[in-house]
Amino acid sequence: MAQEILKFSQVMKNFADKKVLQGIDLSVKAGEFFAFVGANGQGKTTLMKGMLDFIKMDGGQIAIAGQSHLLTSARGSIAYLPERFSPPYFLTGRGFLKYIMKLHQHPYDEEAVLTMLAHLDLDPQALGNSVKSYSKGMTQKLGLAGCFLSEKPLLLLDEPMSGLDPKARVLLKRQLLRMKKSGASLFFSTHLLADVEELCDRMAILHNGHLRFVGSPKACRDRFGGKSLEESFINCIES
Repeated sequence: MAQEILKFSQVMKNFADKKVLQGIDLSVKAGEFFAFVGANGQGKTTLMKGMLDFIKMDGGQIAIAGQSHLLTSARGSIAYLPERFSPPYFLTGRGFLKYIMKLHQHPYDEEAVLTMLAHLDLDPQALGNSVKSYSKGMTQKLGLAGCFLSEKPLLLLDEPMSGLDPKARVLLKRQLLRMKKSGASLFFSTHLLADVEELCDRMAILHNGHLRFVGSPKACRDRFGGKSLEESFINCIES
C-alpha cells in the first residue's frame, strides 16, 4: 500500500462567525494526483494555507509524509504555487528562478531551465527581462517552472491554470503527467473540472465546511449523475 503523503484529521477553521472547515478528514497517497474542488469562498485556499502553517487551524491535525505540518522539515518536501502568484518585481525571470532554487536548496541548471520553459511555452528570452514586464500568463508559467524545477515530491498548486491560454493549459497538463510518471504527488485546487478528469486519480468536493464527496471523477459522475463532471458537481452541492 502506498504511503500517505498527506493526512488531514478533523481539521477545523473559523473566521469570526463563519465556519469554513468543519472536521475535514482526508488522506492523499504518495504518487496520487488529487483535486480539491469547491465554489469560491468554500475554504480550499484556507486548507492549503493551514497545511503550510501560514494560518493557524482551530482544531485537528495535518501530517505531511507522517510528520506534523508544523515541522519545517515536513513542509520542506513541498513546492507551492499560490493562486495569486506575484514574483518580486525587481528580479528578472532568471533571477527569480535562481532565487527559488536557492530556497529549495537545489542547484540552478540553465539547460534544465530552458527545457522546462519549452515544456510550458515560455519564451527563453523572457529570462533576461524584469518580471514586472510579464503578462499574467507569463508570470504563471514562471511560477510553475520554479515549482517543477525544485523536484520536490509534493506539488501544492492553487488554481494552477489561472491566466493560461488553451495551448499553455494543454502543455501544463502534459508536464504534470510526465511528473506523475516520475513519482510526483499533486494536491491542487481548480474550478476547471475537465482538467480533473484528465489528470486526477481522486477528487474531493468541499461545500459549506464539509466534504460532500471523496473519490474518483468517474465515481462522482456515477453517484450524482449528469452528462459531465461539472453537472455532477452541481448535483452534489445542491443535493
